[in-house]
Order: sequence, then C-alpha cells, then structure tokens
Amino acid sequence: MATTIPEPPKIDHDRLADDGHAGNGGWRNLVPAGGGPRVAQEYSPPPSSTAIWVVLFAITMMFAAFSSALIVRKASQDWQGFTLPAILYLNTLLLFASSATLEVARRRIASFMGGLRTQGEHPARWLYITLFLGLLFVAGQYIAWRQLRAQGLYLATNPSSSFFYLLTATHALHIFGGLVGLLYVIRKLGNSTLRRSTLVATARYWHFMDVLWVYLLLLLWMKI
Repeated sequence: MATTIPEPPKIDHDRLADDGHAGNGGWRNLVPAGGGPRVAQEYSPPPSSTAIWVVLFAITMMFAAFSSALIVRKASQDWQGFTLPAILYLNTLLLFASSATLEVARRRIASFMGGLRTQGEHPARWLYITLFLGLLFVAGQYIAWRQLRAQGLYLATNPSSSFFYLLTATHALHIFGGLVGLLYVIRKLGNSTLRRSTLVATARYWHFMDVLWVYLLLLLWMKI
C-alpha cells in the first residue's frame, strides 16, 4: 500500500507581515521589517530635550529655596528695606526684547534649514542681536549693583541687601550660561551641524530665564 504524505501548510508571509510578525518578534512599531532602528529613534526624545527639563527643575528648586529663606528672614527685627534701582525695569525690557529676537531667530533658522532662504539675510544675525541684548542686560545689572554701592548698600550691609545681591547675581550667572548656549548655537549653525533639538533647548532655557527674572523682580519689589 502506498503511503500518502500530506502537503505541508502554506505560510502566508504577507499576512504575517500585516500582523506584525515579519521576523521581528511582533514589535514592528519598534523595529521595521527592514531591520533598522529608525522608527524607534524617531520616537525617543533627544538627550538635549530631557536634559534641559532637568536643569530647569533644578534651577526652580534653588530659587524656591532662596525665596523661602528671604520671606522667613524678612520677619526679623534688623531687616531694612530700600528702593530698587530704576534701571532694573529697563533691564526687564531688554530681556523681553531678547526673548522676542530669539523667537524670530528660531523661526528664521527653521525656514533656513528647510530650504526657504531669504535673499541677503542669514538667521544668525537674530542670534547675534539676542546675544547683544543679553549682554546689555548683564551690564544693566552691574550698573544696578554700582548704584546700590554708591548708597552704601553692600552684600553684608543688611539682610535685605544680601538677598538682593544673592538673587540678582545668581540669576546673572545663569544668564551667562544662556549666552554660552547662544554662542554654541551660532557656531553649530555656521558649521551647518545645528540640530533642531539643540536650538529648542536653548530657546526654552532663555525664555525660562526671562520668566524667572520677572518673578524675582516682583519678589524683590514686594519684600524689599
């Protein structure tokens, strides 16, 4: 008697591919059928985006601690208030203007990198304007410190003047950090190696410094 061997079942490779089992363990949303990790990389946040949020959170906690210490210290008997230098309000306008020019730069750079280039204009000029306004802000803060010193208010004169120097100087140091970031962006743009995530992280940091300064100015105006 002849033995009949059944025909092996046919495998529908197209159906398996549709079901997500085309050689990648069913994880086609992470690794495409071609075998490359491109899709996974597109959905992972860039390191600069994650790092900037960590930095901003740390800065927020630090100034929150400074604010709490100022409010508690103000209840003491030796606290002596003083009038804030008027140049601080001009410095605020300079910082607002720098945020506006940075947003213009960010949009121009996005168009520039996308191939939509304006004749005779390079987006780096707006970054230089932002950098210049930031330097003017720091110079204005130095003038404010000189004005307080002319009134006999130094770091150790009174707890109120100590907190003023502490808050404004710490903020100015962080502004210097933002200026370094702008220089880095300008260099990367000149080398045509600028990443969008780097530009966005720098812009977020700078705008955060703007908002933080408004908060500090209101705090000093109400408590000092």
